[in-house]
Amino acid sequence: MKWIDVQDIAIELSEARPDTDPTQVNFVDLMRWVLELPGFDDDPQHCGERILEAIQQAWIDEIG
Repeated sequence: MKWIDVQDIAIELSEARPDTDPTQVNFVDLMRWVLELPGFDDDPQHCGERILEAIQQAWIDEIG
């Protein structure tokens, strides 16, 4: 997965952290958790606030 795979990342996060409320996650933790996902292989430098916001929103939508 790459940073642009927002929906796939959100699905993986919802499965990996089912007891986590994505509305309460800060971007530092979110970025770390994405980097720890199995199959994620992208440069941390290619991530910005907009990408993290998109991932967080997709995660919220995924569990909603």
